[in-house]
Amino acid sequence: MADFALENRRIRQVALSAFLLNLILAAVKGVLAHQSGSLAITAGALDSASDSIASLAVFGGLLLSTRKSQAFPLGLYKIENLISVVVAIFIFFAGYEIAGAMLRPPAATRPDISPAMLWWLLGCATAIFLFGQYASHLGRQTGSPTLKAEGLHRQVDVLSSLVVMIAVLLDFYHIDFQYRYITTDRLAALLVLVFIIKAGWELLSDGMRVLLDASIDPATLNKAREIIQDEPAVKEIKSLIGRNAGRFRFLNAEITLKIHDLKKAHIIANRIEDAIVQQIGHVEQVMLHYEPCEQALRRIAFPVLEDGHTICDQFGEAPGFAIWDIRTDKGTIENKIILKNPYFNAGKGKGLHAAHLLMKKDIDIIGVKKKLEFSGPAYLFSDAGIDIRVVAETDATQAVIPFLSMPTDPHSS
Repeated sequence: MADFALENRRIRQVALSAFLLNLILAAVKGVLAHQSGSLAITAGALDSASDSIASLAVFGGLLLSTRKSQAFPLGLYKIENLISVVVAIFIFFAGYEIAGAMLRPPAATRPDISPAMLWWLLGCATAIFLFGQYASHLGRQTGSPTLKAEGLHRQVDVLSSLVVMIAVLLDFYHIDFQYRYITTDRLAALLVLVFIIKAGWELLSDGMRVLLDASIDPATLNKAREIIQDEPAVKEIKSLIGRNAGRFRFLNAEITLKIHDLKKAHIIANRIEDAIVQQIGHVEQVMLHYEPCEQALRRIAFPVLEDGHTICDQFGEAPGFAIWDIRTDKGTIENKIILKNPYFNAGKGKGLHAAHLLMKKDIDIIGVKKKLEFSGPAYLFSDAGIDIRVVAETDATQAVIPFLSMPTDPHSS
């Protein structure tokens, strides 16, 4: 919560600074446009004016979006997206004004450009560039998508300012061409108009996607899926959906666990939720719906000697594991394989390595001669929902027979 509070404060500072900077730029360019009569500078002034409105709206939205109440228990994060749609409309209006000016007959006189205007425009472009670098730096530092977007927006503004600068320089040195209504000044204004339309469309489309509860990006969903699947106790992911609200993400997943103990299942669900929040970031809420798996097909493993059927007294020192796939609903054996244990001659940690090896094979039950209580493998198997059974038989072929008639829930016996 402290990190979010710091991030929100920094974002508000950047939004307020952006508003003040754009307001100053709009005023400076407005004066220069009035003095010079340049359509390109006028377009730049309208662009900065629309940016100032956008920054002010974002600043106001940030003040409201993180608040929660009984009427809005999930927060007002979507205010940021609603504001982005309103801002997009303002941006399109600015573009409309520029397009209207371009369609009017050109003035009889060329723009009146002075050296001082060139320096003022250069100063404006420099200010935009430095502020964009500052916003991008804070965006990388905090991981805030809003700050990153602000930095990217300023890069577009720098390009727009450079177009205006080039047009004004050409006018200053009387380098011009005209074909009917097409002039250098109007071509520059047209390029600025393209930047404005592009920025407005991105704001509008992103805002509407969130307001209509479109899914979050596939990369984020895939990352969440990988985090869930990395949990050994997860048997299956039935569904995974997510949505954005402002800068924050909401994820909802339905999973099947190997765990039948509700207390353990709750601990595992909390562990998954914490991992998603920490690794993805800007996750406001993760809702996991979990249920125990009910399946007839079970996979049972026994530590065995080199002959492949005699059960080994030790777990980590067993040369291999006999793995049986059985169907408890039919009482039949589907498959049997012998998995070599590459760690049985290792030094410390051989039991943990062997446990990890079996967990990757999706084992449901481990049959052993001696209890594995208070050992590393026992804790790993317990967390993964793998049942540990002590068997009396010495031969794995005989030891697997009682499991053929076991109930669907192996923990119920």
